[in-house]
Amino acid sequence: EEYFPGYQEMMGKIGRERGWSTPTRAQFEAQAGREGAYVVGSAEEVAEKILRHSKSLGGISRFTFQMDNPGLTKEQVYRSIELIGSKVIPLVNASSDLK
Repeated sequence: EEYFPGYQEMMGKIGRERGWSTPTRAQFEAQAGREGAYVVGSAEEVAEKILRHSKSLGGISRFTFQMDNPGLTKEQVYRSIELIGSKVIPLVNASSDLK
C-alpha cells in the first residue's frame, strides 16, 4: 500500500521519457502479488518470494534489494532494511539451504 504511489511516480517519469504509459494500480498489483516479480510485502511474503525465486532459478546464493522509491520516507526505508535483517533473512535461512 505504501509503495505504490512512489512507484507510480517513478515509473511514470521513466515511462514518459521512453514513450511508455503510466503504470496502473492493476499492473502494479499483478507484479507485487504472490506470483509477481516485485519483492514487496510483509516479512513473510518477502521471504516466500525469495524462496520461490530461488527455486525457479535452480538456487541462488544471494539476493540484492533496491529500495529507491520517492514515496517512502527515510524512516520507512530504514525500517525495511531492519526487517530484512531481523525477520526476512531468518525466515529464508530457516526454510532453505540458502545460508
